[in-house]
Amino acid sequence: MSGNITFTMIKPGAVADGHIGAIMAKIAEGGFKFKAVKMFRLSKEQAESFYAVHSARPFFNSLVASMSSGPIIAAVLENENAVLAYRDFIGATNPADAKEGSIRKLYGTSIESNAVHGSDSDENARIEANFFFSSMEQF
Repeated sequence: MSGNITFTMIKPGAVADGHIGAIMAKIAEGGFKFKAVKMFRLSKEQAESFYAVHSARPFFNSLVASMSSGPIIAAVLENENAVLAYRDFIGATNPADAKEGSIRKLYGTSIESNAVHGSDSDENARIEANFFFSSMEQF
């Protein structure tokens, strides 16, 4: 079902602020179906591995520290053209630039603590989903 799934995480800051239910409800209201969900806490090493693509960037260490600071909610979502639809739905990376009513505008507090992660390609959606869920073939 290439193109019909994406991966998201509700980030530690949004979890700590008590926004899990509101964010999940908004995702469902946006027409996305939850195919897999779990709460997980990334170790420093797991966060480094997940965000390895950013390892040369100056924000890498703070990103790893932030993402391993508390539990996250990992989820596989389904919708038509899921990756692009979800990225549009959650809003710009910087909550200050995100469209009104988007998840990042409502629940993000900074570029680093922008409430949710969204895959940037179909390929990365599968890779990221497989990082947290053992068998994506069922989707």
